[in-house]
Amino acid sequence: MAQRFPPAGGMPQRYGSPGPSNAPVMRPYGQTNNYGVRGYSPQPQMGAPPPQSQPLHQRPMQTGYQGGGMRGSPIAGGSGGGNKRGADRNASQQKQGEYQAKKKKKLADKILPQKVRDLVPESQAYMDLLAFERKLDATIMRKRLDIQEALKRPMKQKRKLRIFISNTFYPSRDPPDAGVDPNQQMPGDGSGTVASWELRVEGRLLEDGSKNDPNKVKRKFSSFFKSLVIELDKDLYGPDNHLVEWHRTHTTQETDGFQVKRPGDRNVRCTILLLLDYQPLQFKLDPRLARLLGVHTQTRPVIISALWQYIKTHRLQDAHEREYIVCDKYLEQIFGCQRMKFAEIPQRLNPLLHPPDPIVINHVITVEGSLDNKQTACYDIDVEVDDSLKNQMNSFLMSTSSQQEIQTLDGKIHDTVETINQLKTNREFFLSFAKDPQAFIHKWIVSQKRDLKAMTDVVGNPEEERRAEFYYQPWTQEAVSRYFFTKVNQKRAELEQALGIRNS
Repeated sequence: MAQRFPPAGGMPQRYGSPGPSNAPVMRPYGQTNNYGVRGYSPQPQMGAPPPQSQPLHQRPMQTGYQGGGMRGSPIAGGSGGGNKRGADRNASQQKQGEYQAKKKKKLADKILPQKVRDLVPESQAYMDLLAFERKLDATIMRKRLDIQEALKRPMKQKRKLRIFISNTFYPSRDPPDAGVDPNQQMPGDGSGTVASWELRVEGRLLEDGSKNDPNKVKRKFSSFFKSLVIELDKDLYGPDNHLVEWHRTHTTQETDGFQVKRPGDRNVRCTILLLLDYQPLQFKLDPRLARLLGVHTQTRPVIISALWQYIKTHRLQDAHEREYIVCDKYLEQIFGCQRMKFAEIPQRLNPLLHPPDPIVINHVITVEGSLDNKQTACYDIDVEVDDSLKNQMNSFLMSTSSQQEIQTLDGKIHDTVETINQLKTNREFFLSFAKDPQAFIHKWIVSQKRDLKAMTDVVGNPEEERRAEFYYQPWTQEAVSRYFFTKVNQKRAELEQALGIRNS
């Protein structure tokens, strides 16, 4: 039941009142919406390779007929375009693979070598920061996953919606003089012979005390409700004109309030029925099931979860056939069966779920006082709105401004570590040369010789082969015989081939 409050000051300014009407319809006001469609720019994908900035090399177009893919055309554009697209696709895949390999390689390049850490004890602070960075990255990634899971569930918070119900009485007046132009009279100012009253239903969300966001768009009053019905006194307005209804449709335009105007000079008792627009949908449970689960009106997933919690608490799951539930005396009275499967729960719950009850407000439209005497009543009701934290979560997931700065700093760190490794190699080179120049030069020449041999694919040992003693070894005679035998067979094959060609 709504809670009534005394009239509060600072009421919204009164809107222009239309002329009197006896049609049983509700006229929303403030329907114009000046908010334009905000442009949307897709965010770049995180971790994606940088876009190609260099243009692809293209063959210059030839003059003349430029047909493509047609038989007999001078230029076959079909095959060339396919090859070009395939080459571009392969180049893109290769570039992406190189980027991934480079990224994996850089993860290890940030670590300083052990020798550098031994030479510079202060470098341990950098290693501690590196370890802390890895922990921080893991924590951020875990939080991102938690936020993504949280965004899949509806995030709502309770807020107070204050409803203002006001009425204004327009007493009857004498007909206008003949010299006064009727078009100059303001509509709804009470001019005429019939007294009338006007009822307004408005509302706004109460601020929660936090700092207001100037960019935040305020919700319209009608967006909180699925339907609104005003029931007037049937004895005064008859069975055909005592109901005023408004129901939401797909083409409904949101408004800041509703107004109803009727003729009359007597106090009118009215009942206002407000049906909240629950997102996601909520249902009212059967009274027996509501007492059993302690849930009155909730969403379907919450109801099923509460029923499952009741089943686990009372150990109603079959010990042998786990897919069955053994109903106790209360569930048996509600569902009308002794055993049921888990898969049957949603189907059996359907008859027990009903539309939620509307909010009922009893109001008296008073017609006492002058035109300036505006009677106002305030009611507070609880509504569910989207949690403001949801927008912050989305902004956190979609934000890429810090990623570019982090990548730039990582690049500088990698370049610095690479420079340190190069300086370490130079230092070791010069220290070895300064310690023993002769041994260092000898080792360096041997190493360069080994590298040169590996690069030129030279077989054997040129240093031994340039000396005469190398050719007086026991195996040389057999090697010479094998060499001449191979040459003789090669010449014989060439002669036989030549004679065979001439004979043919």
